[in-house]
Amino acid sequence: MSNTGRKKPRLVADKRTPKKKPAPKRKPRAAKPKRRTAKRKRNPIAAFFIGIFRWVFRLIWTITWRVSAVCLIVLGLAVAYTYTTLPALEAYLDGRARGSVTLLDRHGEVFAWRGDQFGGVVTAQSVSPHLKNAVVATEDKRFYRHFGLSPRGIASAVKINLSEGRGPLSGHGGSTITQQTAKLLCLGVVYEKSKWTSEKDYVKDCRRGSLARKAKEAIFSMAMEVKYSKDEILSIYLNRAYMGGGAYGAEAASQRYFGKPAAALNASEAAMLSGLLTAPSRLAPTTNLKRSQDRAATVLRLMHEQGYLTRAEMKTAQANPATLSEAAQAQAGGYFADWVMESGPEFFTRDTTEDVIIKTTLDQRIQKAAEDALKFTFENKVKEGSQAQAAIVVMSADGAVRAMVGGRQSKVTGAFNRATMAKRQTGSAFKPFVYATALELGYTSGSKIVDEPYCLNIPGSGKWCPENYTRKHYGEVTLLDALRNSLNIPAVKVSESVGRDLVRKVASEFGIESDLAAGPALALGASESTLIEMSGAYAGILNGGSSVTPYGLVELRLLGDDEPLMGSGGGIGERVIQRDAAQELIYMMNQVIDNGTGKRAKLPDRQAAGKTGTTQAARDAWFLGFTADYVAGVWMGNDDNKPLKGVTGGGLPAEIWHETMIRVHAGLPAKPLPMARRSGGVNEQQPEPVPQRQLEPESAIDGIFRDLLRSGEITPNDNAGGADR
Repeated sequence: MSNTGRKKPRLVADKRTPKKKPAPKRKPRAAKPKRRTAKRKRNPIAAFFIGIFRWVFRLIWTITWRVSAVCLIVLGLAVAYTYTTLPALEAYLDGRARGSVTLLDRHGEVFAWRGDQFGGVVTAQSVSPHLKNAVVATEDKRFYRHFGLSPRGIASAVKINLSEGRGPLSGHGGSTITQQTAKLLCLGVVYEKSKWTSEKDYVKDCRRGSLARKAKEAIFSMAMEVKYSKDEILSIYLNRAYMGGGAYGAEAASQRYFGKPAAALNASEAAMLSGLLTAPSRLAPTTNLKRSQDRAATVLRLMHEQGYLTRAEMKTAQANPATLSEAAQAQAGGYFADWVMESGPEFFTRDTTEDVIIKTTLDQRIQKAAEDALKFTFENKVKEGSQAQAAIVVMSADGAVRAMVGGRQSKVTGAFNRATMAKRQTGSAFKPFVYATALELGYTSGSKIVDEPYCLNIPGSGKWCPENYTRKHYGEVTLLDALRNSLNIPAVKVSESVGRDLVRKVASEFGIESDLAAGPALALGASESTLIEMSGAYAGILNGGSSVTPYGLVELRLLGDDEPLMGSGGGIGERVIQRDAAQELIYMMNQVIDNGTGKRAKLPDRQAAGKTGTTQAARDAWFLGFTADYVAGVWMGNDDNKPLKGVTGGGLPAEIWHETMIRVHAGLPAKPLPMARRSGGVNEQQPEPVPQRQLEPESAIDGIFRDLLRSGEITPNDNAGGADR
């Protein structure tokens, strides 16, 4: 049987791996029931307080961040507003309320400063790097890293204050340089005379430390940080800070103390200036150099600790501390500078708002000579503990004052100046004007007059009988002998003969502006005058008989101007007596020093002329005189007008004059005095006996004289002013 018609089976191998049957679906396991843990029940009281705490915390947090956000917005707005009120940098670089006065001597060298000294604008880049580093190291070491306030510094200051028993804001302030600058700017409030009773009150208000003030200061400081760069803020600080001695700003202080610009300061000098910032008046080197140097040593240590100096540089600087310049050391012309400031126009001196330069007549060499002479005499010839005072004036024949000492303490400012302010009786130092009047009328040094008992009747006072210092009479004497030996009776006789009114007129025209006595005691120096007036009058004798107005100001100009605003206010004026009369008077005064009461003033190498003067009871002692080069006057007395003990014009004042003129003329060639002795005319015969004049009606001076007689202060036989031995 065949397989025709049948389909053949496919030739495919059987699958060797059997098909897997699908796994039967498992029934899901029933979830095991969770074990029930025993739930602790919270203490309802604790739960209540925890809930309250959470609620309060959420409330505080909500309020705090919102209030903080509002405060930050308000602070930002305050800073932004303050920022808009800040001016350009230049407006803040010079903030003085007053201008400065710089005084130059006759050679153009600075010798004194007055007012608020400002040396000019400096910047943080233009000053010496040492100064910049010293200020940052001392005042604010994190200056370049904070935003105007230093939280760390404030926290440290509060901690120190509390530990020292003060309030948190009292004492240390933790102020940054920016905050200090804000204070210097008075938080932008400008001084106005109409608003403040005084500049002192304005400054006091600026320095208040209340919480509200601190908040304003913080806002102003942050606004400054936004407006200005760090170096610009430091520049304001370096220009505004007071550094003692009347110096505002680094440049003025550098010139004041070291005589150099702030750009040229070395490490020692920079450290000294930086050290002044904490207490400028107390630490000023002109006040106490040693204290200032000690503070500078501390600043140098801080500079080393902060990496501004190596240890070797620090040690070198500490071993060579800064010293004052010659001008600052000398402080020459304190009395002289005060006198010039008083004699100049007030709006350019005491109350100037400009920077003024005044050239003066002062010669610092002569000033030192006068100071040294006074010091030498008091140290070597005056009893220790003496309260006596003295004054010296040295001037040229034209009235240019070269030196002035107004008291024993020469390194002072604003003190009582006995050379210009003390009006004292002149004693026999007035007699040259009596004889000048006589010589002008034709008398000569050889004219004779009788020295004998002599009395005058003073209406309302009775008889007045002057006596010589020796209580003796010398008969017929020449005018030369009368002046040389300072005889009182001849002086009164000559004055009465030529006329007191004429004597007063001559003395007044020579420059003695004080009220002159009207009575016969005029001839014996009963009138009062100042040392500078008397010295100026003697200068008139030296220059040939012309009046002299003493002066110290040569020219005044504003800083930066070449043309002076004003010139000298003194010098030689009108002729008072003829030249030949003046020359003969010089001869007579030369004999006072060579052979008379002024022998102690005699100079070893040159001619000199002068006159002694001692007042009643030796309350005042004078010596005034001159060489061909200079006039010098010396006064000695007590401020309370008590009598001097054992002092007359021919004694200590003559010795002070001698010591002064020896030093003044050191190195100068000797010149002869312009003196001569006339012949002919009245001097050939003795003048007729002087009649007793009919006195004018009683004057105020006569009245005072009468009252003194009645009170017993003087007696009719008192020597009214001529004790010169």
